Amino acid sequence: MNDRYLTVAEVTDSARKLVSRFPGTARLRRIGTSREGRPLLMLSAGHGPHKALVVAGPHPDERAAGGTALALAELAARGDRQSPATDPTLVTWNIILCLDPDGAALAEAADDAGPVLGRGFDPVSVSVPDLGNAAGPGFGPDLGPIPAKRPLSLARYYRTAYRPMAAEQPEWAPVADRPIPETLALLRVIDELRPFIQCSLHSTDVGGSWIQLTRDLPDLAVPFRESAEAIGIPLQQGTYDALYWENPSPAIYVLPPPDSAARLAAGSEDIARSTWCAPRHYGGVTAIIEVPIWAAPMVADTTPEPGAVRLLSNLADLVRDGGRQVTEVLSKTRGFLPSPETDPLRRVLEWMAAGLYDLVAASWQPLAQQAVAANTSEDPRHLTTAQVAALDIVARRQPLRAAGLLLRLLEASANAAAPALHDELSDLFTTWCTDFETALHTRPVPVHAQVAHQTRTAVAAAECALRALGQG
Repeated sequence: MNDRYLTVAEVTDSARKLVSRFPGTARLRRIGTSREGRPLLMLSAGHGPHKALVVAGPHPDERAAGGTALALAELAARGDRQSPATDPTLVTWNIILCLDPDGAALAEAADDAGPVLGRGFDPVSVSVPDLGNAAGPGFGPDLGPIPAKRPLSLARYYRTAYRPMAAEQPEWAPVADRPIPETLALLRVIDELRPFIQCSLHSTDVGGSWIQLTRDLPDLAVPFRESAEAIGIPLQQGTYDALYWENPSPAIYVLPPPDSAARLAAGSEDIARSTWCAPRHYGGVTAIIEVPIWAAPMVADTTPEPGAVRLLSNLADLVRDGGRQVTEVLSKTRGFLPSPETDPLRRVLEWMAAGLYDLVAASWQPLAQQAVAANTSEDPRHLTTAQVAALDIVARRQPLRAAGLLLRLLEASANAAAPALHDELSDLFTTWCTDFETALHTRPVPVHAQVAHQTRTAVAAAECALRALGQG
């Protein structure tokens, strides 16, 4: 059996089977329709007065969430009471199976011959050895499939990954003043449920695990760390996604208060309009749970990096140069590739070419200035190896994402110029992937381990949020 990701169809099929196995306890309903007419489905388990909301599939290139969604539903439907969060008389888990099924269809179409858990596979029916209860309460040894092989390479990942431009991402569309059906469906569910916690399930291509919170949950640090340690996933001690956020404990980042200088520096002044912050209207908290597809040990290294200023300058050059090279190839294809108005891959490429690379490179300049001002290695303004490594990942990621999308478009083109341009870009792409793996010392994290850690963290977060309500 391959250790691979579930497709949306497989997640849906497993959800229907779970409802059949737990009639009355588990329910499946349609909460909306995507832009292209695909159903948005929500699986609920339990009948407790406290509502937990889980959002799987917010980004189509982050595919561990399907297995996590089913594992959480199974725990709730079984009536696992080892944790208050999985007591079905106390908590009802409401799990959106895939928030962006249109994006998922594009990703799966590119990966239909590759690793994407098996046909008809129930991801909570096969034992995982040696995990036990080490990472927190309520978890026996049955959280995922036994890994057989890991055929997914970094090159294949970027050749098949698809992520929409920001304005077309359901969680972020409100920030861009472009409400889309998926966003509106999620906001309706939040208004209906008034969840005490929302868990948004994400993955990072390379790095470690971290959590972003809209409000601090101090008790979460220990079970989160224990889960990562038990499975061998590094905690990411610095991340571009939460640049300048508060960092109360290792790899846990809390959104700065409104109007704070840190919030403005993080570019998060508009985040209150995202779906992440919607539960706050009802006293709820959102936990964005990130798990790595490839682990990079450097992201956990908190030793001071003496060459940080020089390295950040090099990384700025790296992302700009890589973006420029992809854009130069793109400029030669604009006459024959599908238009951005009709092709979502082309829209992403044009969005990135319009200034994203410069925006990314400029975003860490305040960190470089901070590092210049640091007087000693103990000065808190000094940057660590982990912080620099997190930005190294971002600098390499952006051109690779663009190159992978452009290669797909060139492969599909019948234009006579396409093969030569494809070969030119493919050589760059291969070199970049090899350099990425070498520079960050990457190692693959088995899918079952990604699912186990994300599941445990979601339950631990819910338990902490319950405790804050006086229910834990």
